[in-house]
Amino acid sequence: MTQQPQSTADQTRRAYVIIGCALAIVAIAAGIQQSFGLFVRPISQELGWGREVLSLSLATQALMIGLATPLMGAAADKWGAARVMMAGGSLYVIGLILMSLSALPVTMFVTAGLLIGIAAASCGMPMILSVVGRNVSAEKRSMWLGTVTACSTLGQLLIVPFSQQVIGRFGWISALIALAFVVALIIPLALTVMRIGSGRAEAPSTQKLGEALLEARSNSGYIMLIVGFFVCGFQVRFIAVHLPAYLGDLNLTAELAATALVVIAVFNGMGSWGFGYLGGHFRKKYLLCWLYGLRSVALYVFITTPASPASVMIFSAVIGLLWLGTVPLTSGIVAQIFGTRYMATLFGIVFLSHQLGSFSGVWLGGRVFDSTGSYQSVWWISIALGLVAVAVHAGIKDSPVARLQAAQ
Repeated sequence: MTQQPQSTADQTRRAYVIIGCALAIVAIAAGIQQSFGLFVRPISQELGWGREVLSLSLATQALMIGLATPLMGAAADKWGAARVMMAGGSLYVIGLILMSLSALPVTMFVTAGLLIGIAAASCGMPMILSVVGRNVSAEKRSMWLGTVTACSTLGQLLIVPFSQQVIGRFGWISALIALAFVVALIIPLALTVMRIGSGRAEAPSTQKLGEALLEARSNSGYIMLIVGFFVCGFQVRFIAVHLPAYLGDLNLTAELAATALVVIAVFNGMGSWGFGYLGGHFRKKYLLCWLYGLRSVALYVFITTPASPASVMIFSAVIGLLWLGTVPLTSGIVAQIFGTRYMATLFGIVFLSHQLGSFSGVWLGGRVFDSTGSYQSVWWISIALGLVAVAVHAGIKDSPVARLQAAQ
């Protein structure tokens, strides 16, 4: 009788340690991902490349994250997320160091695109969401998934200005080396998660991974989530990578561009947690409809309003509120429909669509600019895709599968 409360308290303590380590990992990984846009102009100018070269490398990075995420999710579901994150953190360090040594387009493509893409998939948002989702109750899951997404902005808030300062003072090569030291922190954090173990036992399930994939493939709501998340990737990755260059083309300063990314990060923290909280009280699919619709409105106002420091800050704040609120809502719907047993794999597949959108947005931005000298048409494509996403999410069937309903 006296030991049970202590056991429960110990389980809760271990769960919070796991969650804390997971939040730190996602902050580091997300902060570095959001910093790559700052390297587009200095690398292109110093090495004499057009913007399409680095844009293609970063677009490939996004694509590799998407392609590798389901595989890493399956590996995590089988062998544990901590082991996968440790391997990914090590590869991330190697990729950044080799990227700093790249002097040819092909080596930049291999390092910034392929190696870092695979590494980022091993310790990215889907992996962290699955870790946290398994260590919290279903009632609080949406809020905690929003907290994970919000915490990703902490890294962005710290790492983006840090990267800009190092680039400005010491150059882009030194900045990449410095980021390698930062990302190395993922290894001991993941090791801590592995040594502590799971903080909350998941309900037993006899379902095999292949059965889970077949179940998801036949679910129309899941397919529509995959389609809709493409739009999110296209919009946010295009903005993250090309907004600094776009503002530079408008004769606005690099410092303003870095500040804009920081403002996006700050308001993303509020928006992600807010949408995660609301997801526990309202239907997530309708919140997604509002989010995508408001994004299109914000983009339209931004590109049709004369650019100024004030307009950039206002846009950054608004788009920040709508930035990654899609993540707790989308991942929450996946857990709501299928449960958390194979969440890393199933959300990883949805995330693949996000990264296909990211690839399209980043590459198309560089391609269109090199061809026309303007990003204007890509902005309009982003607006149109947002309206498509509204229609797609409105039709999602988000009720739990029959297997879960029977278990309940």
